[in-house]
Amino acid sequence: MKPSNAKGTRDYSALQVAKRYYIFDTLKSIFSKYGFCPIETPAVEKLSTLTGKYGEEGDQLLFKVLNNGDFLKSVKDEDLQNRDYKKMTHDMSSRGLRYDLTVPFARYVSQHQSEIQFPFKRYQIQPVWRGDRPQKGRYQEFYQCDVDVVGSDSLMYEAELVRILDEGFRALQIPIVIKLNNRKVLNGIAEVAGVQDQFTDMTVAIDKLDKIGQEGVEKELTKRNIAPDSITKIFELLSIKELPKLKEALGSSEVGLKGIDELETVFNYINLQPIESTVELDYTLARGLNYYTGCIFEVKAVGVEMGSISGGGRYDDLTSAFGLKNISGVGISFGADRIFDVLEELNKFPSRIEKSTKVLLIAMDDKSHLFAYKSLHYFREANISADLYPEPAKMKKQMKYANNKNIPFVIIIGESEMETGMLMLKNMETGMQVQSTLGEIIRKLS
Repeated sequence: MKPSNAKGTRDYSALQVAKRYYIFDTLKSIFSKYGFCPIETPAVEKLSTLTGKYGEEGDQLLFKVLNNGDFLKSVKDEDLQNRDYKKMTHDMSSRGLRYDLTVPFARYVSQHQSEIQFPFKRYQIQPVWRGDRPQKGRYQEFYQCDVDVVGSDSLMYEAELVRILDEGFRALQIPIVIKLNNRKVLNGIAEVAGVQDQFTDMTVAIDKLDKIGQEGVEKELTKRNIAPDSITKIFELLSIKELPKLKEALGSSEVGLKGIDELETVFNYINLQPIESTVELDYTLARGLNYYTGCIFEVKAVGVEMGSISGGGRYDDLTSAFGLKNISGVGISFGADRIFDVLEELNKFPSRIEKSTKVLLIAMDDKSHLFAYKSLHYFREANISADLYPEPAKMKKQMKYANNKNIPFVIIIGESEMETGMLMLKNMETGMQVQSTLGEIIRKLS
């Protein structure tokens, strides 16, 4: 059988891994500068931890892990015959792969609350898994780079996260638009449109507006039994662009007005410091995750056909599912795999990433090969990435190896070089060759 990847996953070569680390390291330096500290959580969580946090559609995309051993032993014959997969899943599987990093973080905070100083600021860079249909920019295994603050209601943190988005993507040289909305505004729209009891149906549908358009959303709202008059009112409210006009339109909704007040406060903070990225209000922004309660964020790359490359929001009561009540949090997630694809498409990765080994030693015979192997120690002691071709093969073969690995320098060592102590250093990019002592070469390459 021909080897292949599991659906929705991909391998990363050494060069690609180096590029991923460039993304991670760039973001880590910014997260740390803003006072966030790193944590990690297990890839596998209890299904009871994960289910019910992402809405019905999200629960369907969870990867379940079969129980060890005879995983059918708890399944009832009746459920098996009726192919009742929901009951069978409950009996066969008690664990799942994490869907995101936020819910495991809420579990972590609840579990370790006595060890944590609030407000608690953490960043986390780890893979997550979702059973989405694979397509451009969407994978079933992908990395998220999250920053969250829990234990404070202050809207200052929303503004801080906007600044982190701005600074992070500027450091990666990706032009972006940061979109903001508030779930309370959406609650207000649902209330004024008379569909408050169908709030989740409304938000799940309008969150797809940029993907399937208004006609597609209208069909989905109809399919979810939302009345035609309500659908008309929803789109009438969503079409309002100015915050004061929307405030007037939502005048009868207390929760809607609170959402607008929160947005105004966030923008007051944002405007106190310079920011280069475009920040705009988008009342159609819903984000499908059920746990958001306040401001929500989404980031799109400018000039690239790609979905959102970052997003997040405020969640007021996520930790209560794990026994810790009245702890508000807010966070954002950078989608590392989509960012990787955007940087590739824009050709924005630094060229230096492509040179992992700086110098290759080439030996002409067995004796010089031993000399070269001894010399490797001095390069590595000087923190210079160095390697030696494993045997004294033909010069052409060794040089081809250096070229194929994009190694910028080679040192050629033969009998005369050993006798005189003057080694031949060749710049593989310019072709220039100079003879120098081992110490001089090390100083030069350092």
